[in-house]
Amino acid sequence: MSMAESNRQRRLFPDAFKLEAVAAIRGGRSVSAVAAELGLPDRLVRAWLRWAEGRAAAGSGAPAPTLPTAQAAPARRVGPSPADQAAEIGRLRRELDRVRMERDILKQAALIFGQATGRR
Repeated sequence: MSMAESNRQRRLFPDAFKLEAVAAIRGGRSVSAVAAELGLPDRLVRAWLRWAEGRAAAGSGAPAPTLPTAQAAPARRVGPSPADQAAEIGRLRRELDRVRMERDILKQAALIFGQATGRR
């Protein structure tokens, strides 16, 4: 095991979070799409799907499966959706355009007033 691997922490996810991901898959979304949205490896989400299926079978007397976890970097929050990110990027671009325009106006004003007083 390399040094980088030994410093990794296991991320733990609540059962409700796992079941939401499984519900999205059962609702028709692909494993890859759900995993990408959550920022997780496909194999982990597939393991959750198997876990949920085993959990459903546990009612029939089968032993309950152990909960899968990810072995990865320290836990991180699931970020905003791609649509929210796109909206934020658009807002920031408009703000940047406005600030650049204000800067250019102030530069021109400084040149004009500098010429009017005889200074450059």
